[in-house]
Amino acid sequence: MRLLGLDPGLRITGWGVLDTLDNRLVWIADGIVTSDEKLSLPARLAQLHRGIVAVIEHYKPDEAAIEETFVNRNPGSTLKLGQARGAVLTAAGLAGLVVGEYAPLLVKKSVVGAGQAAKQQIGMMVRQLLPASQITSEDAADALAVAICHAHHRRHAGLLLKLAGGIR
Repeated sequence: MRLLGLDPGLRITGWGVLDTLDNRLVWIADGIVTSDEKLSLPARLAQLHRGIVAVIEHYKPDEAAIEETFVNRNPGSTLKLGQARGAVLTAAGLAGLVVGEYAPLLVKKSVVGAGQAAKQQIGMMVRQLLPASQITSEDAADALAVAICHAHHRRHAGLLLKLAGGIR
């Protein structure tokens, strides 16, 4: 199963691709999509959308996972983050991908074991879990963390379905 993790941001959106093979996670690629701060908001959102569409077309993931928007003190920043997230979600949705959505605290707890982990801790644990990775930025590491979180939760959901007699 090929998973695409997404860490949306208006300026920088991180992405990471990994494969799940039985209980193993295998790093495939990671990177970032940026938008030009000199452009209008619609043009920036279009840049993010096109960038993620290109990633999806190139790596052909089976599913995607995205970090949920956190609400901070500045409502304008939160709104812009939500709009960037919408552009990224639209790319995944138009590609027909099933998308898992995870709270930032759950992503951190799933990867590091603590919901208040710093970016450096996340990057360090992602490198431990994906030793072949060549992580290009903190945003890409965060995106890989979202994919790892999805892999763990997806696997547990599948096991629960099997135990309950469902088909997965």
